[in-house]
Amino acid sequence: MELGIYSFGDRHADPRTGEQVPVADKLAQTLDRIKLADELGLSFYGLGEHHLDQYAISSPGTVLAAAASITRQITLSSAVTVLSTEDPVRLYQQFSTLDQLSRGRAELLAGRGSFTESFPLYGADLAEYDELFEQKLALLLRIDREDPITWSGKYRPPLENARILPRPYRGHLRISIGTGGNPESSIRAGLLGLPVVYAVIGGSPERFAPLVELYRQAGESGGHAKQDLHVTMGAIGFIARDSQDAKDTFYPYWLETMKYGARARGWTVPTRAHYDEWTRDAQAIFAGSPREVADRIISVARLTGADRYAMQMDWSGVPHDKVMTAIELLGTEVLPQVRKELGD
Repeated sequence: MELGIYSFGDRHADPRTGEQVPVADKLAQTLDRIKLADELGLSFYGLGEHHLDQYAISSPGTVLAAAASITRQITLSSAVTVLSTEDPVRLYQQFSTLDQLSRGRAELLAGRGSFTESFPLYGADLAEYDELFEQKLALLLRIDREDPITWSGKYRPPLENARILPRPYRGHLRISIGTGGNPESSIRAGLLGLPVVYAVIGGSPERFAPLVELYRQAGESGGHAKQDLHVTMGAIGFIARDSQDAKDTFYPYWLETMKYGARARGWTVPTRAHYDEWTRDAQAIFAGSPREVADRIISVARLTGADRYAMQMDWSGVPHDKVMTAIELLGTEVLPQVRKELGD
């Protein structure tokens, strides 16, 4: 079982002080966190793409390239790249370059994106949301499998016997599919034999077990070996030595994200009672002591057969020193417990 972290480079105004971390400082903090995760033996660090003032990272590949120069073993991934508004040719070059810089540690996590602010920026039509993703994913995969490539389609100029360079470090790029729980995404990833990453941002993670099974069934029907169907589960939460301290520390930042979602999408803002229920024994929000979080990861991994778990612990800009402590606890206390129960 692998453990890792993902982040959007959150820099919301701190709900306690009103201060907003400057972009340069947030990027420096992000690199500090990735370096620490690498030193602790964590397996994965993913950076999400956003084009809003509340987030510091609009170009994950750029930040990951900087991280490649200060790390030795950790997988460096987007989380996610909004493929629908990218040019697959240029995107492939960016991540194959990252793969060469890191000597084979790059991962491109492609998704349609739950945020859509990139569509007007790049002139993409939201009415073509699904078609854009499907055609660009197909081209991205063909670029990885064919060198040279001849191709024509709707959303970019044709390619005629073109070489897309550089090629990845080991010949092929690790390309995964990210989903928030759409059954069609599970089926697509399975049929294509691609790793799948489930972004669990609310509710019990057990509800994803049928989707994982659907993914594996689709993979087997697509002729892919069971051992090649890789599953990552995501979790929102926070770790501190004391369980209640973890829950109390994370609460105002979690609430700030809920308020932002309510303004942007019409959510109902949950109460503290809701939060306390969802964090009880880390049931839905993995906020607690190392033992609590380890137990929860173990139980969900056993149910789903997940190969990797990734934690997001910096919602709405949890202070850097507290995030660094949480990463240290994930690596020094949670990881050994998980591996003792589930193996490396």
